[in-house]
Amino acid sequence: MRLDSVAIIPARGGSKRIPRKNVRTFGDKPMIVWSIEAALKSGVFDEVIVSTDDDEVAEVARHYGATVPFMRPQEISGDTAGLNQVLRHALHWLKYEGGGQPEWLGCVYATAPFLRAEDLRAARDRLRKNPEAEYVISVCTFPAPIQRAMITDASGHIRFMYPELRLTATQELKEAFHDAGQFVIGRSTAFLEQDSVLNGHCLPLVIPRHRCQDIDTPEDWEHALHLFNAVKMDASS
Repeated sequence: MRLDSVAIIPARGGSKRIPRKNVRTFGDKPMIVWSIEAALKSGVFDEVIVSTDDDEVAEVARHYGATVPFMRPQEISGDTAGLNQVLRHALHWLKYEGGGQPEWLGCVYATAPFLRAEDLRAARDRLRKNPEAEYVISVCTFPAPIQRAMITDASGHIRFMYPELRLTATQELKEAFHDAGQFVIGRSTAFLEQDSVLNGHCLPLVIPRHRCQDIDTPEDWEHALHLFNAVKMDASS
């Protein structure tokens, strides 16, 4: 049976900086489960698929309602494997073995404990209302103007990255965004034809900063836990 919309959650077994982070307990459940549950609850996808090379990740994914119809090949499971390779592999599997290529693909990140079902629905609605768009990506604003960023030079001295803007009033500096690390939803053909979502017609869905935290290092993990507990406490008050 051909599916109209599919979510792919890339979740390999290896992680050097945070060992086993995709199945490590965060809050009261394995990290990947937050993404699986949000994707399922959203009602946006006909199927939520986890792309993994790891038996434990696959077992956890199936237990919480995702499917794992294939195991990811080792050649695209290492540190240097690109996200597009993983998504294209999944799309090719769906096309030739899974009943056909879906019209829409959602890439949902495995380490996104702040992801909400309503964000995924809002992204889908933006795509429907903007037929020229190929993708919608979750983004977050920087807490301070990036034009005021500082770097160190070869001598170790601190310097403005953009010295020509050092005297520009803050309100005149353009607001900047970064990837919120939660999801991107787009047309399957666009994922196959382009090597970056920002090369296509991509719209943002802005996520509040208190629900954004990329999780790549142990420090990121601890900061995310503090945010998570604060959000949880606020919701229960």
